[in-house]
Amino acid sequence: MLLSQSDHDRIKAAVDEAERRTSGEIVSVLARECSEYWEVPLVWAAAIALIPPLAALLLGLGPQLVTLLTGGWIDANAGGADGAIGRALIAYAVLQAALFVVVALVVSIPGVRRLLTPRALKRERVHRRALEQFMTRAYHLTDHDTGVLIFASLGERQAIVLADDGVASKVGAAEWKSVVDALVAGMRANDPGDGFVRAIGRATDILAAHCPRQPGDHNQLPDTVIELEF
Repeated sequence: MLLSQSDHDRIKAAVDEAERRTSGEIVSVLARECSEYWEVPLVWAAAIALIPPLAALLLGLGPQLVTLLTGGWIDANAGGADGAIGRALIAYAVLQAALFVVVALVVSIPGVRRLLTPRALKRERVHRRALEQFMTRAYHLTDHDTGVLIFASLGERQAIVLADDGVASKVGAAEWKSVVDALVAGMRANDPGDGFVRAIGRATDILAAHCPRQPGDHNQLPDTVIELEF
């Protein structure tokens, strides 16, 4: 489990409280991570493997690189260097392949990969995963299209709020920032459960102001937080 049972109970209580004040239906989803980002180790490995020879050429160190790879044989036997050039190319290819493999393995370590993954790419993957969950769990699933998804991902430490048409027509995207900030703060403090409780409380205040509870409103979406191991 990504959250303790106590966290689950507190989040459910927060959603129950929201439903007493607003017609908005809050769905909470927590993912371990939104992508494995396999392309990141490959891109870093390719870039690092290509940098040394390019840097050597730009710095005018091409001859020194060849001398290093051939052990000085070409300088000493300039007249018959064909075999040494072949050996130099092979040595260069082996060095580059070894560098590629080592960097790929290092960047594949989860902590390193997360650190070296561009924030924009993380944001795109989080938004994509959140949208998938929204379409499955909240979009057009209530009588008046009042579903609201509060989505967070632990690996990226990012959050997003998506609202169905009945809420989006009344609540601007900028108003959800405080909800997102509360959830992100909880994850950064290694307490995502508390982050969800605070985020739901803030979302309840916003929804109560724009979409107050109406006579006949009834619970239509699950109150418990949904965990996605992947």
